[in-house]
Amino acid sequence: MTGRSHDARRTADEPSPEELRERIEHTRDQLGRTVEALAAKADVAAQARQKTAAVKEQATEKAALVKGQIRGGVEHVAHLAAEKTPDPVLDKAGRAALITVGAALIVFLLVRGNRRRHR
Repeated sequence: MTGRSHDARRTADEPSPEELRERIEHTRDQLGRTVEALAAKADVAAQARQKTAAVKEQATEKAALVKGQIRGGVEHVAHLAAEKTPDPVLDKAGRAALITVGAALIVFLLVRGNRRRHR
């Protein structure tokens, strides 16, 4: 038999060699992507690093937000106190407020550092 007689017998539903090559190439691409996805799922260390980075970023953002809220609250309280307090009392209260804010900041930093060590 020649190639012509074989081509003549091919039905309309039968794919051409070029179509078969395209299907094979498409299947290879899909298989490659599937293998890469499975390898990524199996890489527990990489997943842990990604999760750690995400948690660290969230903690940093939350700490910045809380810090801003604390700063805003302290400024507001200081402003109210300045308006209502006589000058001699205001001087002593200002010093006490600074000491309190400094102590609160130190406690916050110590707790934060302690949490990092225990993770």
